[in-house]
Amino acid sequence: MAILDVKDIRKSFGSTEVLKGISFSLEKGQVVSVIGSSGSGKTTLLRCLNFLEVPDGGSIAVNGETIFDAADPATQRESEIRRKRLHFGLVFQSFNLFPQYTALQNATLAGQLLAKEDPDFKSKKKELYAQIDDRARQLLVQMGLSDRMDNYPHQLSGGQQQRVAIARALALQPDILCFDEPTSALDPELTQEVLRVIRGLAERQTTMIIVTHEMAFARDVSTQVIFMDGGVVVEQGDPRQVIDAPAQERTRRFLEGYNQS
Repeated sequence: MAILDVKDIRKSFGSTEVLKGISFSLEKGQVVSVIGSSGSGKTTLLRCLNFLEVPDGGSIAVNGETIFDAADPATQRESEIRRKRLHFGLVFQSFNLFPQYTALQNATLAGQLLAKEDPDFKSKKKELYAQIDDRARQLLVQMGLSDRMDNYPHQLSGGQQQRVAIARALALQPDILCFDEPTSALDPELTQEVLRVIRGLAERQTTMIIVTHEMAFARDVSTQVIFMDGGVVVEQGDPRQVIDAPAQERTRRFLEGYNQS
């Protein structure tokens, strides 16, 4: 059974239709890379999956449970959407760390806020916070940041900030980890640093959706590549087939232009 099943997702902003019916599925441990030109709808797709935008049409199912259906208002209540966001972790291209908090505090904040919703929070606070702190520390060590936990974002390189952001996204143990062009704000050396971390996550069977412009990385790490253009899926399939020998003319033109740039 697919861990994620996306069917006919649509989204418009005013009269502009950005997503025109996106469908794909993802099994546990798989990595899907989404490629395409700017304005093709890639980021909007991620924002819809994370409910930062509410789709106008379609449905989203995780682990066989329909968590969103545009035809069912019950799945669109704010309290339901807040809970359903926990299925996904999102790593932004611009890090979005809180500057007033250390790396460790950035990685624990969401978990602490969520813990307060536990009905027994007052009696269990110390235990819950210790568990949250322990997991965040383990993740920061996994990200190669054992000596940077008490540093503030301005004391970290761009690559280190992005690794903190990845640890923060993983801290809530999401079913699916999403990346929105995680290396676009980094120089080539720091890009390789972050890509190594993502490659390591893939080797640990972390289920991921990656919006990326790193074609070689998408080809080598992904189990599936989706090429989007104009709000639709033009081509999807095996990474080497899509990137090295695309079947669609539009995909070929995109990749030719990319390789020449």
